[in-house]
Formats: sequence, C-alpha cells, structure tokens
Amino acid sequence: MNKTREIVYAGLLIAIGYVLPMIFHMFNMGGPAFLPMHIPVLIAGLLLSPQSALLVGMVTPVLSSLLTGMPPIYPMLPIMFFELATYGLITALCFGKFNLGYFKSLTIAMIAGRIVAGLVVAVLAVGFGLPMSPVPYILGAIATGLPGIAIQYVVVPAFAKMLSVMGLQSYTA
Repeated sequence: MNKTREIVYAGLLIAIGYVLPMIFHMFNMGGPAFLPMHIPVLIAGLLLSPQSALLVGMVTPVLSSLLTGMPPIYPMLPIMFFELATYGLITALCFGKFNLGYFKSLTIAMIAGRIVAGLVVAVLAVGFGLPMSPVPYILGAIATGLPGIAIQYVVVPAFAKMLSVMGLQSYTA
C-alpha cells in the first residue's frame, strides 16, 4: 500500500474511532461493555503498517478525550492510550509481519494490550496514588468487555476481509 493511501486509511480509522463511541453513548449502549473505540484500532492493525496502526491506537483516544471528554483524561486516557497503541502495533506485527491470521493476531494483541493496561494502572497506582490495583482492573475490564470482545472477533475480521475483497491490500512486511 502506498504512503498516501495508508495515511488516508489511518485518518479514516481515527475518525471512526472518534465517532463510533459517540454513537454507542448516544444510544446508551455502554462503551465499557462494547469497546467501540477498540474496533477501528484492531482493523488498523490488520490493514496498515505497524507504525500506522500504532499511530491510530495512540491518536484515537487522545482525540476523543480532548473533543468529547471520553475517555476521561485521568485515569482512563493514559490507560487507553497505551492499551490501544499496543493493540494496533501488536495486531499489525502478528498479522502483517508474522502472518498469524486474524484470530491469533487479535488474541495476542488483546492479551498484550490488557497486560500493558495493567502495567499502566500499576504505574499510576504507585506513582500517582491511583486507588486501583492492576489485576482486579484487568479482570474487571475483561468481564465487563466480554460482549465487546465477542463483537471484535466477528466484526474486525469480517470488515478486514470485506475491504480486502474491495481491493484494499493489507500491509505485509
């Protein structure tokens, strides 16, 4: 994929990551349960280079936080910043560089992202007195987000396959 096209797709996925959570909140569909911001970042990981997917994961929560207040700047923005950046980067590496396929790539990225989120919670707890503990945070996020995780396993590969059929070539190392 050429750089111009990659930049356009990254921008489009960032925009979707900004708008999709607003739609979910507008209809009281619970962002923490359905994880709408995660979907375009994971799609970026399946379609874009690791650098671009990482950027989508970093920019999306910051833009959304600054423009809508979701996620709240503290403590959720730093947690989601690193979690989503990890999703984009790891998905792109697993899928584009190591050819692990949709489901293995998504699974590895989701595990890695949640581990990183737990590490950020630990840093915020120790360094900034955040009254959270990493393990209960991760377990709670997984339990709350099960519907969103299920949706991601269905929607993300389907969307990536649809774009591939339409002529969008995925990134390959």
